This record gives sequence, C-alpha cells and structure tokens, in this order.
Amino acid sequence: MKKLITSILLIGMWAFSHAQDTNRVVKTTGHVSVNGKNINYEATTGFFALKDNTGKAVADIFFVAYTKNDVSDVRKRPITFVFNGGPGSSSAWLHMGAIGPMKVSTTEYGKTELPPKTFNLVNNDQCWLDITDLVFIDPVGCGFSKPIGEEKTDKFYGYENDIKTTGDFINQWTSQNKRWGSPKFLAGESYGTTRACGVVDYLTDKYQMYFNGISLISCALDFETLREYETNTLLPYVCNLPVYAELAVYHEIINPEKSTDEFVEDVEEFAMNEYALALMKGDLLSINEKFSIAKQMESMIGINADVILDHDLKIPTWQFRKFLLDKQNLLIGRYDGRLTMPDPNNGRDYAYEDPSYTEIAGAVSAAFNDYVRNELNYPIDDRFYLIGDVRPWKYADGKYLNVLPELRYSMFVNPNMEILVASGRYDLATSYFGTSYAINHMNLPANLRNKITFSYYDGGHMMYLIPSELKKLKEDVTKMYNRSLGNK
Repeated sequence: MKKLITSILLIGMWAFSHAQDTNRVVKTTGHVSVNGKNINYEATTGFFALKDNTGKAVADIFFVAYTKNDVSDVRKRPITFVFNGGPGSSSAWLHMGAIGPMKVSTTEYGKTELPPKTFNLVNNDQCWLDITDLVFIDPVGCGFSKPIGEEKTDKFYGYENDIKTTGDFINQWTSQNKRWGSPKFLAGESYGTTRACGVVDYLTDKYQMYFNGISLISCALDFETLREYETNTLLPYVCNLPVYAELAVYHEIINPEKSTDEFVEDVEEFAMNEYALALMKGDLLSINEKFSIAKQMESMIGINADVILDHDLKIPTWQFRKFLLDKQNLLIGRYDGRLTMPDPNNGRDYAYEDPSYTEIAGAVSAAFNDYVRNELNYPIDDRFYLIGDVRPWKYADGKYLNVLPELRYSMFVNPNMEILVASGRYDLATSYFGTSYAINHMNLPANLRNKITFSYYDGGHMMYLIPSELKKLKEDVTKMYNRSLGNK
C-alpha cells in the first residue's frame, strides 16, 4: 500500500511538473526597423498546453508571439496567427523568410548562401509588426510540437483533427492573452491555406470568432487541381499549362513574338478551351486532332510534340521538370521552376531532386535553430522538425480535398472579411492558374467576390525569398489590412 501511495504521489508530482513545463515560456525584448521606423516588441517563446473539452492538457503546441510595445489599447491592435503547410511543415518558412523581425538573407533568385556560410540573419524591413502583432504556430508533428503523455498522433493528424487542434489553440490563446477584442487575421502558406480555410470556418461556427482578413499564400484549395493521379486526367494539366509556358519563356526555350504576359494569356485561353476539350474527349479524339493539339503545345511549352503524344497530351510536373532542360542535363525546381541543378541520375525520365527546396531548406533550418536558442533564449535540446513526418494524413473524405465550401460559408456569415490570394508565376507545386480556377468556381455574389484580391509575383512557391517580391507582398498585405480595418 505504501508503494502504491508513493507511486501515486510521484505520478501526481510528475503531472504537475509537466503541466508547468508545457506552459513555460521565455520573454525577450527586441526591435526591428520597418521602412526606417524602429519598432520595439516583446517576444514570447515556448509551449502552450492545449486542453481538450475536459480541461486535460493533450498537446504541447510550440509558438512564438511578437507583441508591439507601448500599445495603449490592444483592442485596437490587430493580431495575426501564422502557419505554414506541408502538412508537417513548421512555421519557420514564413517566420524566417517573410513575416518575422529577422529573416534569412537571400539573393534576387531566392537562393541562400551555401556552406560554409549556411545562413545570414538580417533585419527584416518588410516585417509585419508595423501593422499587426504576430503568433507563429507549429501544429502537432511540426517544429517542437508533440502530443502529451500517452496521447496518440492520430488524434492530431489529418485535415479535420488538424483544424480542430489549430482552431482550439487560437481560441484558447486568444482567451488566455485577452485578445478577443483585437481585430483578428490568419496567414497561411501552401497546405497552410487549406488549414486557414478550415480554421476560419471552425472558429466562426463553433466559437463565433470572426476574422477581419486572411492572407492565402501559394494556395492549395481544391486538390483536384493539384494532384496528378492517373485517374485525374483533366484539371492538373489544364491548370499547369500556363506555368509551363511561363517557364519555357523564362529559360529561353520559347521566344514568343509577343510580350510574355500576352503570350501566357494566349496559353491560358488555349488551356481553358481547345486543350480542356481535347482532354475531355479522350479516346474520341482523332489522330489528326491529337497531333494538332500536340503541335500547339510544343509551340507553347517547348516539349517535342512526339513526346507530348507519347504521354497522351498530358505531361505531369515531375516530367516537365526533367524534359524542359534535358538537353542541358538540368532539372528545374518544383517550388520555383526558375532554379536549376544538374541531374544526378540522367537515366530517369522524371525529376526527383528539387533545387528550389534543397538550396534553402538547410539555411532556414539552421537559422531558426540558432535564432530560437540564441536570440529568443529558449532553452531546448529537442530536435526541431522543419518538415515533420505526419503520415498517414487523412484528407477529409477522399484524395481530392476541397476547402472552398468552408471559405465560402465563412464569407457569407462574415461578409466584411477581406482575403488576399498571393501566387507565384513560376510555382509548379500550387499553380496560380489552378488557384484562380478554384476560386472562380465558388459561386459568390458580387459583394463577396469583391472581397477577394488576387496578386501575382515573379517568383515561385516561396516568392517572398526574392527581395523585390517580399516588398510587393508586404505592400499587398498592408493594403488588405487597411481595407479590412477601414484605414485610408
């Protein structure tokens, strides 16, 4: 009996200590110069003990929050919750690349310096702290975040679980930090845009928490426009064709007589009409019709018509990235098709490696690991997962998840919510044309459609890594916030 009592006491003490640890945060102060103006802030770094409906702590959610100093009334100060995608990606990409007070230094091509200089952190003069406070969130399986105790990961992985977890974090953090009166915004990238649409619907419906605006960066909204499965024979190819044309011109495989913009507009028109109709006809196409379509595609994307015919008029991205510069033995990037690398295995007919990921991932990881420990002074020895393995991940009811119904519902309930849609022209992961196609099928009345602003950038998926495009993104975001808040 004595042993049993001792064990219970020890378990109780461990649970009490662990609960304290999960809520332990470190506060530091800092400053950032934005447009020549100095902004002093407090950074709060650590774990938030996410609780279930019974009040039990079920997950350690790692976050970094930045709040501007000397704010007389936080109810007038916007707060923005930020996350990346993956699923499995930490928020370090947006944190270190676009939105936080310090960023990884990059070149005009969005590249970081390679070893021995793995990274260089600099003041981010396009930081969002001049317009909003910031909370960077790492869902379970990303960064340092993980379940508590015997909680299983399948409770947190998957679209619906992730929406609930992230939404509950935002609700609980907002209550704990007394920010219900503040204007509230979301910012997500890639699968983070999937998450953002689900979270805004969840919070609107369950907690009546309304948002002033959402920044959707490199959108993954309707997965039928993205997933190049053998049975998905139309939308990915139609939506990717204009991006192929952009890249064929960029790499000087195609030299159109018109301006690039005019040329790509013609390709968009072709993709939505002759090309889409040809794919819909399938085996009903005559040989002459197939050959005509293939020749037109060759003149637009620089891939030989015979190769296009061999692939039944459908070139998936992983093959286009190999085929485009194959004569030079170069692969182009998936996240940014402007970037290239020698093909380490020229015997394949597809691209596996991605220079637009490998040339920046190491720098972002090193930068954040150093920054969180030395600048934010957070004492932690755990491994940081820049991209965590969160498989298996259930995409709602099937492989073609579509979150636009959730966004549409939220817009009807909250018609004043502003939405910025930011897309890179050279992004082969989430094409700009697929995004516009998806949003154009939301069946919105004019007053709600006018709340959506499209913006396009001369970059790829992480267009913000290019200094000129980072500046443009900040300008576009500032305009959206001003519209939402009624500022001139």
